[in-house]
Amino acid sequence: MKKIIQIISLFILVMTLTACSESFSGTAKNSSGEIEFVSKEKPLPNFLVTRSVRIGAFGDMLIHSRVYNDAKVEGGYDFTPMVEGVMPYLDRYDLLTANQETMIGGESHGLSTYPQFNSPKEVGDLLKVMGVDLVNLANNHTLDRGEGVIQSALAYWDQLAIPYVGSYKDEADEDRLRVVEKNDITFAFLGYTYGTNGIPVPSGKSHLVSLIDEGRMLIDVEVAKEEADVVVMHLHFGQEYQRTPNDEQQQLAKQMIEHGVDIIFGHHPHVLQPAEWIEREDGTRGFVIYSLGNFLSGQDELYRQIGGIVNVTVEKTGDNIQLKEPEMLLTYVHFNQKVPRQYRVHPLADVTDDMLLNHEAIEQELKQHYTEWMPEMTFIE
Repeated sequence: MKKIIQIISLFILVMTLTACSESFSGTAKNSSGEIEFVSKEKPLPNFLVTRSVRIGAFGDMLIHSRVYNDAKVEGGYDFTPMVEGVMPYLDRYDLLTANQETMIGGESHGLSTYPQFNSPKEVGDLLKVMGVDLVNLANNHTLDRGEGVIQSALAYWDQLAIPYVGSYKDEADEDRLRVVEKNDITFAFLGYTYGTNGIPVPSGKSHLVSLIDEGRMLIDVEVAKEEADVVVMHLHFGQEYQRTPNDEQQQLAKQMIEHGVDIIFGHHPHVLQPAEWIEREDGTRGFVIYSLGNFLSGQDELYRQIGGIVNVTVEKTGDNIQLKEPEMLLTYVHFNQKVPRQYRVHPLADVTDDMLLNHEAIEQELKQHYTEWMPEMTFIE
């Protein structure tokens, strides 16, 4: 019996020393003096580690002449004062993307406004300051001023080191999938538009704008799924100024998510449209917001002055991806009726009576509109 007790005691001692070896830290002495021991935590197996990224997106950067004229300064344009009101909120996004509705071909090509836009390059500088990680360029105004303006704009995005989707320099550029990594989660981005306002795509140059073509899109999605953990798609679709999505929008979103797209950011209606979850047959789900409205534009009717920055948290555990915690910052573009117009983007919650009458009732109506489609949507105050 005594021998059994000795064996058990020895086993306990060995186990104790082994356990201590994982967490020991401090100093010990030997014949040569003090030796410092530094412990290292044993890494958890990868399948137990959960990583997360909060991905955000905002809507249309629709730069009318009255907006860029308001940004005119000596030697160029400065748009940064226009977004000072929302800058404190941008740190909450790990990954931020935007819809650049107008090409930033710059002054050398002649600036222009509706119906055929060409904007100052400094619009790109603004998005760089805002921390935008990627821009979508596929929209109905992509071809407004032709290939020269497109190539000038793309060169400037490259100079700013901001990746873009939806318009490309050439076929090789188009074939290069845009993948962004944040916190060990990889995101592949795609972008498409319903059309180009009747302007024909130049023969042999389909790379200049990515049009909605379901067959091609599904192939692109398959490639993206092989290269990234999360597939994000910008879709320029729907009917202008309608506050709810139409059947075509919903059907296309459902098809894309069923085939592997995880997140869809919608644009074009210039007003906010709701977000919703779309369930897949395997029990997973994708997130779609049908329209993010205008973020910064010269449009001047109430719902066209309201936009939003939406975000959703992406969690990855092992190879499993989960989307959760959708969140919205409602925004409002205020300006003076006379020059200087002083365009400013404000969080809607910060708007005052002198900026917008009945703003509290409008904000509550928007929140109700969103939570009817997605009850767990929360709003940043």
